[in-house]
Amino acid sequence: MKPMRFLRAIAAMAGLAISTLHPAAAAAADDALYRALGGQPGLVTLVDDFLPRLQADERLAIFFKDIDAPHFRAQLVAQFCEVAGGPCRLTGPDMKKAHSGFDIHKAQFNALVEVLQHSMEAQGIPFGTQNRLLARLAPMHRQIVNAP
Repeated sequence: MKPMRFLRAIAAMAGLAISTLHPAAAAAADDALYRALGGQPGLVTLVDDFLPRLQADERLAIFFKDIDAPHFRAQLVAQFCEVAGGPCRLTGPDMKKAHSGFDIHKAQFNALVEVLQHSMEAQGIPFGTQNRLLARLAPMHRQIVNAP
């Protein structure tokens, strides 16, 4: 990925991470982003590319080695769907509780974002659409990063 492109994406995420928006509130009233991502089939394809990349990335593999992959996959699809304005609703614990058993540093969160960007690029998702999804996911940073 080109350095400027990566920096623009991180800047967009950082700006929204300090906002007071809750991820669900950040989702638009319409489903334009959901449709731009290909709806449910597009999100499934994205997550099917993303999950193996997470498991293979040496910075992140430790967090994903013993997961229930089918359950995690379904939850991630539902999360992306909900955040993108689709009809799905994520069930289960909130992000803070789900990540409380892990020491997650800012560098690891940023690595996950980088891997997600690679997956979106591999799926041919336009850069603007990538940024829109990342901007909606960014506020979760406060709930996920829990180690100095």
